[in-house]
Amino acid sequence: MAGFKALVLSRSEDGVKAAWSELGEEALNDGDVLVRITHSTINYKDGLALTGKLPGMRLPLIPGIDFAGTVIASAHADLAVGDAVILNGWGCGERHNGGYAERARVPGDWLVKRPETFTSAESMAIGTAGYTAMLAVLALEAHEVCPDKGPVLVTGGAGGVGSIAIAILSKLGYQVTASTGRLQEADYLKSLGASEVIDRTELSGPAPPLGKERWAGSIDVSGSHTLANVLSMTRYGGAVAATGLESVLIKGIPFRGER
Repeated sequence: MAGFKALVLSRSEDGVKAAWSELGEEALNDGDVLVRITHSTINYKDGLALTGKLPGMRLPLIPGIDFAGTVIASAHADLAVGDAVILNGWGCGERHNGGYAERARVPGDWLVKRPETFTSAESMAIGTAGYTAMLAVLALEAHEVCPDKGPVLVTGGAGGVGSIAIAILSKLGYQVTASTGRLQEADYLKSLGASEVIDRTELSGPAPPLGKERWAGSIDVSGSHTLANVLSMTRYGGAVAATGLESVLIKGIPFRGER
């Protein structure tokens, strides 16, 4: 196999250094599928990695927690040469080389075949944020949070996951409240479908054991005091998808999600 270019993070006297490098096959990780990468995205974790602030990352490392591309070699039963694929997460860009490269070798079980509806560029425009938002919506639906149960809350509304979640929920007929620390984005959030916009400070203080039941369900990206407040204000029988923790909470009890 010919060499490939990648953005490599390594340690330096000043912390972490990023440099484009020409690498050989020995730089690829273990896996049964080799992918030619065409697109990736920049996520919060990528920003942490590039600035040397990502806990637990192993250097040297190729960042990029997602990518889209085409299979160029496969020993996996469900994937063949030429298949268009997408990867989101699985420790790529943290503990496993990620998407800021022309090649990646990964376990085939980490890959999803790209729907023909989308191009590789479009799939990465949706990206990990859109994928996460949709998983959260599916989690609420799986726990019977539907539009007729009452309003739903989305925290971090002006962020990637939050804004896409608002748009999806609104399209599905939910009455959506958006919480944000950027109230100047209220018109933008309402254009996505939010019927109400609240300041995140309403949810950022220490939470009481029980609060006024306000929402039938929520998608939370903030954790900490915000999540505690959201849980205390969720209606009986409701559900909270805590995407920042990559899990789902139902009535305050951990439930294993899809990731």
